[in-house]
Amino acid sequence: MASNGLMKAIYVALLLLYIDAAISLALVSSMVAFLHGRGGQPFRVQDFEHGGPIFNLHGEPANLLTDHGHTTNGAGGTGVVLVGFGGLLALWLEHRSRAKYGKSSPFYYLWALITILSWLLTLTALIYTFVLTNMHSDQSIDIGLASRTTPSPYPRDSWTPENWYTEVNKLHFTNSADHDILNRKLRSIRGWRYNLIPFMILGFVLMLLVILELLSFRRSRGRKADQPFGQPYGAAVSKHESAHLVA
Repeated sequence: MASNGLMKAIYVALLLLYIDAAISLALVSSMVAFLHGRGGQPFRVQDFEHGGPIFNLHGEPANLLTDHGHTTNGAGGTGVVLVGFGGLLALWLEHRSRAKYGKSSPFYYLWALITILSWLLTLTALIYTFVLTNMHSDQSIDIGLASRTTPSPYPRDSWTPENWYTEVNKLHFTNSADHDILNRKLRSIRGWRYNLIPFMILGFVLMLLVILELLSFRRSRGRKADQPFGQPYGAAVSKHESAHLVA
């Protein structure tokens, strides 16, 4: 009964993880599309600090950090394909194997290992993304340097997309619509960063449930193996206890 309850919880956790992983993929893909589209194009900026000249700020800095985005994308893809679709196949094979042979499917053990590795990847992406973003959160754009080096990309410091466009959004654009575009995209970028928190928690819950369910099933198989052939398990226990009492 405990194993059946855990199996139902696994289905619920798997569904929630799949949805969250798909959201993570969508948000990261939105950021990548922005970097290859409007985000990579120049912004018309007015430099009021140096008399108000207008210049084109390159859409991306010279040193843009994107490895944390690739890591998050990998975690999301793993969650959707290997854990999500692979999980449905593993659970189907497991039900079939237990019904026919009374034992677990090798693929189910493999999927259990995948849930562990997927959670570790998500945890790595979470730590990496937050640490990298916080490391560069105190940087600012030197508008004088930016105007002197145009049309080349801004050369100073390394930037995450979130840090860079947050600072770019503080500048004075000649087209106010650019602020609206950046505000929307920054919400999306911050969204996939904070989405890593529930993503990691759901991955941990699923991993834990799968491990507990496997252990529960193995214990139930062990009890059946100890049961004398042709005799109900409860009767065998009662007979064993009676023998001790007589002794």
